[in-house]
Amino acid sequence: MLEPQLIRNNLAEITEKLAQRGFAVECEQLEKLEVARKQCQTKTQQLQNERNRSSKEIGKAKAVGKDITELLANVADSGEQLKTLETKLTDIQTQLNDLLMGIPNLPHASVPLGRSEDDNVEQRRWGTPASLDFEAKDHVDLGTNLGLLDFETAAKITGTRFSLMRGSLARLHRALIQFMLDLHTEEHGYLEVNVPYLVNADSLRGTGQLPKFVEDLFYIPAQDYYLIPTAEVPVTNIARNTILNPEDLPAKFVAHTPCFRSEAGNYGKDTRGMIRQHQFEKVEMVQLVKPEDSYTALEELTNNAETILQKLELPYRVISLCTGDLGFSAAKTYDLEVWLPGQQKYREISSCSNFEAFQARRMKARWRNPATKKPQLLHTLNGSGLAVGRTLVAVMENYQDENGQVAIPKVLQGYMGGKTSLS
Repeated sequence: MLEPQLIRNNLAEITEKLAQRGFAVECEQLEKLEVARKQCQTKTQQLQNERNRSSKEIGKAKAVGKDITELLANVADSGEQLKTLETKLTDIQTQLNDLLMGIPNLPHASVPLGRSEDDNVEQRRWGTPASLDFEAKDHVDLGTNLGLLDFETAAKITGTRFSLMRGSLARLHRALIQFMLDLHTEEHGYLEVNVPYLVNADSLRGTGQLPKFVEDLFYIPAQDYYLIPTAEVPVTNIARNTILNPEDLPAKFVAHTPCFRSEAGNYGKDTRGMIRQHQFEKVEMVQLVKPEDSYTALEELTNNAETILQKLELPYRVISLCTGDLGFSAAKTYDLEVWLPGQQKYREISSCSNFEAFQARRMKARWRNPATKKPQLLHTLNGSGLAVGRTLVAVMENYQDENGQVAIPKVLQGYMGGKTSLS
């Protein structure tokens, strides 16, 4: 969340910046609650002072043997008024906090202005899509024809937007996970963590999924837990209510987890195949850094994700999201989009974001600044390195031949027992 005092002192400027994201700040309600908070706080302080004075007068009166009945009655009355005011103040603070929790992050000055994904700006491309002399199949036809990808059985077991992989395709999926983890831990300096797949509401509030995106989550009411929509949630929350030492920074974590999303906001979109499912897997990178280092860290984290695509020899491009397409918690985001011959277009395979102090403020995730000796909010970042299912899709479609066979990238053949194709 944004710093409350920043909003109070710069409401007009904050409103203007958030309008660039297409978000309308409820200025009237914020100002009304802020006035009520100040009035209630002032009255509370006045009553507390009066009560303290009365308590001192009682002590003095007792010392000289005066009647203190009226003074005691005044103190009791003040106590009841204080309870009422404190309850009212708590209610006002709750309403204010609810409003503040629903306000998105401010876009960084380098984020391009725009209203939608159509205004995103391409930063660079790597690799050239192969010029095929046959009509490319998509991953659904490739996997089905090979007998390795089965959506019907998955639908029987559970429902739509699930998949079942068999044999060498299931092994290739596992090989991609191992390859990504090995690269990030052995070459990029990340610490692998294995985290819970169920989290509490505090964790989701910390990273910004709650309260705004509750419809996108799978909830288990009996235990009051949620299935994770991304490893970002449990991994970033490692730092919740924690003060890290400067020598512990940057803290770089990587985790492989399944992810669960209801896709409530994407009804009817990408219903064919593995592009958008209720259950999928990702290898996620998270960095916790000093504020002055976060934009250098964003470039590093993005490059770490790009390295996976380069080693797999998959053509891709890097997109800087515009203000209108930024995620709720992000100050700046790069999307990596991989080329899919079966769709003849680039599709997102990773989002790499700097959240600055937005998540850290919600989580109370801090580090001790040696210059001031005081705790200071961390900056948090995360990015997929990569979305495993979409990487599998990209490998299948980019490594197909005219007979519908799929070659295995050289960098993965060691993980596949030397196999060179899925056929």
